[in-house]
Amino acid sequence: MFEKGISEETFKNISKIIERDSKVATYKFALLRGLIDIILENSPFIRLKGNLAEIPLGLLIEKWLIYYYPLFNAKKKIPQINQSYNLAFEPLFLKLIGFYEKQNGISQFYNDLNKKGIPEEILDCFTSLVVMMRNTITDKPMRHIGFSVYKEHYSVFKFGFPRINRGIKMRDINALISHMGTFSVPVEYYRAFRVLGSFISGQDSIIFKWAEFSKKLSGQSLELHEILNEVLKSPITERDATTSKNQYEEVLKTRGFVHCVWSNRKINAFHVDHVIPFSVWKNNDLWNLMPSDPKTNNSKIDKIPSPKLINDRKDLIIEYWELIRNRFPDRFDKEIRIALIGSSDMANWQSKSIIQLQNNCEYLISTR
Repeated sequence: MFEKGISEETFKNISKIIERDSKVATYKFALLRGLIDIILENSPFIRLKGNLAEIPLGLLIEKWLIYYYPLFNAKKKIPQINQSYNLAFEPLFLKLIGFYEKQNGISQFYNDLNKKGIPEEILDCFTSLVVMMRNTITDKPMRHIGFSVYKEHYSVFKFGFPRINRGIKMRDINALISHMGTFSVPVEYYRAFRVLGSFISGQDSIIFKWAEFSKKLSGQSLELHEILNEVLKSPITERDATTSKNQYEEVLKTRGFVHCVWSNRKINAFHVDHVIPFSVWKNNDLWNLMPSDPKTNNSKIDKIPSPKLINDRKDLIIEYWELIRNRFPDRFDKEIRIALIGSSDMANWQSKSIIQLQNNCEYLISTR
């Protein structure tokens, strides 16, 4: 039974967007988090117009300012984009943070933004920052979110904003709401986020509630982030592909090449790829580690392979499985039984494992 006006397909699409849409920076997470927070606050600025929910872009920009301020101000750099690049608006943001460094930091900034107004000394910088932030939001995550589902850009988010008069200064939140335009999402997404938003953003998740309860039991002597750090610890915290890498290097020496498991190309340099991405499932089992062309692996990043792709590459996958199993039979059988075979006997284990691997990928893509 689903909430009135929300189809099962909508929930599945949201799951796919969170899991599969490409991401090289944290923009997607900031956009979805901001949208959810605005919806959960039941902002009076939200307008339902036909099949769309329309929201001022200024409200979203305010959320981004609050999200990114502590990340850029952290003593230890917290990466927000692949490789060594900076986010587009980071230099201006750092200048703003520098201004508020001796003025009670983010608290003073938030007070100025919502009450007193941004001081004249930093107003030009702030205006340029929020305009660049608006352009980044509309050109990056709004463009790409939903592409994995609908195969077209701007498939979930739409936006429109007027040309900003060069004389206008973004002194406070009211100016952002008045002059930064609007964006919209389908009403069914808006309703889905009203239902699931606090679970997606973590505020009502089991882990968050666990940490809150532990903090209460501690007599408030522990910080929430300290407890969360411990609750989220896993016995497997690092990628470990050493055994598989050594085995595939032996194949490379013997044959002069290995086949990329995804492209089927012969390659003489490879990465060891987690079939089900490590970010999705912290699993270093031998069956889950395959040689991949470095370029292919870098483009795959943390995408889950489709059942069709698994089927198309099943012969090569099984070939590698058998190779690894011949070298490490006890470990391989234990790992594949726990993850893919279950209580079935090992007869025809190859086909059983491929079918279960496809089922796992389909579940991760469409349901979880």
